[in-house]
Amino acid sequence: MANLHIVREHHLGHAAARKIAYAWAEQVEAEFGMECTYEEGKTEDTVNFTRSGVHGTLQVSKTCFTLDATLGFLLGAFKDKIEGEIVKNLDALLAPKPSTKKAAAKK
Repeated sequence: MANLHIVREHHLGHAAARKIAYAWAEQVEAEFGMECTYEEGKTEDTVNFTRSGVHGTLQVSKTCFTLDATLGFLLGAFKDKIEGEIVKNLDALLAPKPSTKKAAAKK
């Protein structure tokens, strides 16, 4: 068995972090066939995820995302690739979105 532990700090606040966590859960359900449950808390939310060969949690607070997962024997052989995909997906969701406002032209 292989374990993953990924931490990403942010400055989004709890409400915005919650939206990203919901998006992450939807994404892993669609792309990887995960079954996710979302538990909202006052200061921290928990996304529980599972599928054959993997189970874990994503803890969501106003300042941090913490993902812990356990990979079964077969998926453990692909730990580095799986961890890379999770990091890439989570970082993409946390990346600042470009502003849609256009800068005023200088005269």
